[in-house]
Amino acid sequence: MEGTMRAVAAGRTRRRPKTYGEHRVCDTEGCSTNLSRYNRETHCFQHAPATFRRLRGEFTPEYAAGR
Repeated sequence: MEGTMRAVAAGRTRRRPKTYGEHRVCDTEGCSTNLSRYNRETHCFQHAPATFRRLRGEFTPEYAAGR
């Protein structure tokens, strides 16, 4: 079947995962942990700065009293 075309659904192309470079090491002095090419962070999990996710919903009265 030479000269035939195949149909592809619009917008269904596979996208490559984003990479952040190879052979990266944690930025903390003295740490030699290798970072994955797919990890956007510059520190390993052990040395990453603490982050707290936003709480959603309402505070309980006991919790709000302690704030």
